[in-house]
Amino acid sequence: MFETRPNCEAEVALVGRSNVGKSTLMRELTGHSFDTGGKPGVTRSPNHYDWSAEDFVLTDLPGFGFMSGVDEDHREQIKTDIVRYLEEHADKILVAVLVVDGKSVVDIIDRHTGPDSIPYDVEMFHFLQDLGVPTVVAVNKMDKVDDRDERLDDLAERLGLYPPWKQWQETIAPISAKRGQLEPLYEAVRTHLHEQERDDLFKFF
Repeated sequence: MFETRPNCEAEVALVGRSNVGKSTLMRELTGHSFDTGGKPGVTRSPNHYDWSAEDFVLTDLPGFGFMSGVDEDHREQIKTDIVRYLEEHADKILVAVLVVDGKSVVDIIDRHTGPDSIPYDVEMFHFLQDLGVPTVVAVNKMDKVDDRDERLDDLAERLGLYPPWKQWQETIAPISAKRGQLEPLYEAVRTHLHEQERDDLFKFF
């Protein structure tokens, strides 16, 4: 199910746990609705949206992590598939956008941090960096967060980025996909595209 990728040289990939608003973000970026269903974990295979004339594809990878009604084996398989996909296409992924829920991400990270465990979001962030894929953390649902700077500083720290978060604006982008407030994400993505001499793709962001 992961073999449906269009044959494009340039890709921006959205990754993140279930229910963080990836599909809403994908709709905002493409102007196109995808069949997401109401339950978390419904997107089981990647959604690709390509502009073949531009040789560019935007990919929404399935959500990982806990999903109600999905057994652990299946969850692990999805995660394995995502990791394989990212490894296989790392040289074509110009930017990975790791989408997190601004309201709950710090609590989730803290809940899953222990001597034997690394939280999925932190693990994915470092995995993408190890692959050499420029990564932007899109901190979604920020319209629901009151202590904004404090929350973003906490997240930066959990990701191993020294606070204040504002010095990491090419990496941490506070957004609200539902409200169409995506400017920090656009700016961060453009920074990475520019570094790779792909200003021609700015029109998508």
